[in-house]
Amino acid sequence: MGLSIYNTMSRRKEVFTPSHPDRVTLYVCGPTVYSYAHIGNARPPVVFDVLTRLLRQKYAQVTYARNITDVDDKINKASQETGRTIREITDEFTAAYHQDMAALGVTPPDIEPRVTDHITHIISMIETLLTANHAYAAEGHILFHVPSYAAYGQLSKRSQDEMIAGARVDVAPYKKNPADFVLWKPSSADMPGWESPWGRGRPGWHIECSAMVEAHFGPTIDIHGGGLDLVFPHHENEIAQGTCAHHGAVYARYWMHNGFLNVEQEKMSKSIGNVLIVRDLLREAPGEAIRFALLSAHYRQPLDWSAEGLNHAKRTLDRLYGTLRHLNKIAAETVEVPASIMSALEDDLNTPAAFAALFDLAHRANTATDRKEQARLKGELLASGQILGLLQQNPEHWFTAETTGNGLSSVEIEKLIADRTTARQTRNFAEADRIRAQLTEAGIIIEDRADGVLWRRE
Repeated sequence: MGLSIYNTMSRRKEVFTPSHPDRVTLYVCGPTVYSYAHIGNARPPVVFDVLTRLLRQKYAQVTYARNITDVDDKINKASQETGRTIREITDEFTAAYHQDMAALGVTPPDIEPRVTDHITHIISMIETLLTANHAYAAEGHILFHVPSYAAYGQLSKRSQDEMIAGARVDVAPYKKNPADFVLWKPSSADMPGWESPWGRGRPGWHIECSAMVEAHFGPTIDIHGGGLDLVFPHHENEIAQGTCAHHGAVYARYWMHNGFLNVEQEKMSKSIGNVLIVRDLLREAPGEAIRFALLSAHYRQPLDWSAEGLNHAKRTLDRLYGTLRHLNKIAAETVEVPASIMSALEDDLNTPAAFAALFDLAHRANTATDRKEQARLKGELLASGQILGLLQQNPEHWFTAETTGNGLSSVEIEKLIADRTTARQTRNFAEADRIRAQLTEAGIIIEDRADGVLWRRE
């Protein structure tokens, strides 16, 4: 079965065919680094990490780019409010983003372009748009002239009035058309800026991605991804710039967008205080559980994040890791990713269907008695986990790792279990029961087995 993906441009699922048979190019809009990533920010990198893992199974060469936006008015505002330099802020939060995504099992992209490293590319693209009469200068600004591109609006399928309202554009008096958007704007002395043919200034948001795509991939990429909130105006404007700068060449052949994420059935908002920061969640649950929860709904559907959903993800992974623990003495056979997992993912990245197939594998592995069959099923579980970014830990580490700085350490737990074992051997059952109660109170579940005591955290 071939890979089919839902193309936002056509509003239907299409069989994916790259421009070159053995090479796929993928660009995903990355973070604006002025604060810590919240859980909504984490959904695109996790989703497109699974897509990249799938593509690498199918194609000889996959080049994945995810950018860092380190020029933005939000960064300028953070600098003014904190008194810190822009570089200090962007370096700190870029490092934090890398740490948080690594904790969620997100593989680093092949290319991670930063806007500040591509200013010359941005200026060059703007010059091309000016020469082709798709842009104009006005009061120190360079603007893209939307009416010059007849196909504008093809991605979002909005009328011009809807687009103007949806973009919340500044209808400045120097604009030829209310929908025109900024490519370059002047910078005051206290703002970051670069010398250009139009004076000292900085790029608009949309031109940044178009220029970075051009710099690393040329005029056309196979897949462009991001959150649904970027369809308009960001991706719509990217298409206009990229197409007009390259004489009508297709900018991106397939567009993929993940759905919105709400928290406990409400939109995330600072005003109601429900913005969940990834590194705070990592103190409550393993990164793998957060990843599982993010993949529990189909990527195009809305995802309602909840504390119960995260707990359910943790309990589900407990069962899957329990299967691997059950097979700890069985050497896994090296196998391909099972067809049931591949067919689910090839159907527009259907992770819920892939999870159902994964649970079926675990059930068969738990009930198998033939060692050869156990070895094959264990190999299939691990291969399935690898493409999903799951089940790559040692089961004992999964069950014993601390997710917070509170409670008993692993050393303390092992000491209490050893003391309990000694108490039972000396028939001091009251002391053994007391220790077990202490462990239970601390959220430690123990299981007495013929080959010793197993324990895990709740």
